[in-house]
Amino acid sequence: MRVVLQRATRAQVTVDGEVVGRLSCPGLVALVGITHADSRETAVRMAAKTWGLRILEAPTGGDTVQAECSASDLHAPILVISQFTLYADVRKGRRPSWSAAAPGPVSEPLVEAYVQALTDLGARVETGRFGAQMQVELVNDGPVTIILDSESWG
Repeated sequence: MRVVLQRATRAQVTVDGEVVGRLSCPGLVALVGITHADSRETAVRMAAKTWGLRILEAPTGGDTVQAECSASDLHAPILVISQFTLYADVRKGRRPSWSAAAPGPVSEPLVEAYVQALTDLGARVETGRFGAQMQVELVNDGPVTIILDSESWG
């Protein structure tokens, strides 16, 4: 499982002209890709890492901020967007291979498990629409972008 986390001041996902998910205050945008070896346990573990990762800042008054806060510390919202392209293989030729990405019937329940695990932890979660052609707009704050990959956890 791969999750690209972006600290954002605002974001939204639009499908066919309809806003289906929105981050209207500072929080995280999580782009989520699933591969064949992933499981519900992987999704739950990745959700816990997302919720507890200390990459946000909180205002402390005046012009100062408290660095190293997590989404759980700030009750910051998370916008989750499925993105199979995180498993693109571009080592050969000019056309990416998607063979490492799990097919929809496998990946959709695991993205839903990730969302549910975040919700169970107390997160306010919005989502894109699985399998849809989505337009994603976001203002990356910092910019801060972190890549989480379950394969590197050992």
